[in-house]
Amino acid sequence: MITTTVNTAALAQLAEKIAVRLTIEIEASGRHVHLSRPHLEALFGLGYQLNRIKDLSQPGQFVCAERVTLAGPKGEIPNVVILGPERPESQVEISLTDAVALGVTPPVRLSGQLEGTPGITIRHGDRSITLSHGLIAAKRHIHMTPEDAALFGVTDRQRVRLKCYTSRPLILEDVELRVSSKSSTVVHLDYDEANACGFRKGDRGLLLL
Repeated sequence: MITTTVNTAALAQLAEKIAVRLTIEIEASGRHVHLSRPHLEALFGLGYQLNRIKDLSQPGQFVCAERVTLAGPKGEIPNVVILGPERPESQVEISLTDAVALGVTPPVRLSGQLEGTPGITIRHGDRSITLSHGLIAAKRHIHMTPEDAALFGVTDRQRVRLKCYTSRPLILEDVELRVSSKSSTVVHLDYDEANACGFRKGDRGLLLL
């Protein structure tokens, strides 16, 4: 009789590696502001430079120490983070729950798709600016490297479904892919979506075509 010894620890490690390779890390993206150089100086002063405090998962992007207040027709949201680096055009990303509190109606858009969007007032201390446009609710999306796009058999701007392996599992429809050599592979949800699926740091999702 042949006796086989099963290394359960090794099998568990192998299963974990396979799961990581077949799934994508999920991140929750909270409300934030991107500022152009003119708007940054209007709020903080001529020549002001943003203070980086933490790098984000996307290469070259970072959390800044600076905070601002968003003001809408019905209310305000203080302590909103600025993300760097500076952008050619200022942009504010909020959730639809935030929109109710502010009394605004932003369209659901990918970052940078600002044509026809409403504006918002941004304040810092006794300084303020009012954007003529640039307010959006961020559309759920997946940043992906070209190598991972080839592995998953998908292309830039393709729309897919995502099964979230979270404490309240669900399948999200109409998740748009953003494939770029300047990206790292990660899912971005806003906090409304993250709360709906019971997201916790480290959770992952399975791409469904």
